[in-house]
Amino acid sequence: MSLDPATVRRIARLARIGIDESDLQSLPGELNGILGWIEQLNEVNVDGVAPMVGTETAVLRMREDIVTDGNMRDAVLSNATDTAGPYYTVPKVVE
Repeated sequence: MSLDPATVRRIARLARIGIDESDLQSLPGELNGILGWIEQLNEVNVDGVAPMVGTETAVLRMREDIVTDGNMRDAVLSNATDTAGPYYTVPKVVE
């Protein structure tokens, strides 16, 4: 399939996309390239390949909803460059 500027203008109008007239000369080439890739995908043999299952049929794994403190304060503070007790220390930014 080959697109001309008039067809690109019509597609843009249908999609409600504003296109500058200066871009109208380069867009047909870009869109033709995209359509070429799609035509290549149509040539792939998918016989015997089961369709993918959508997310609407997947079951989420549930876990028990328990609130904890994490008990990882020392591990978290070990990433800090400077601490004061159980707190991060940062340079003063407001004078």
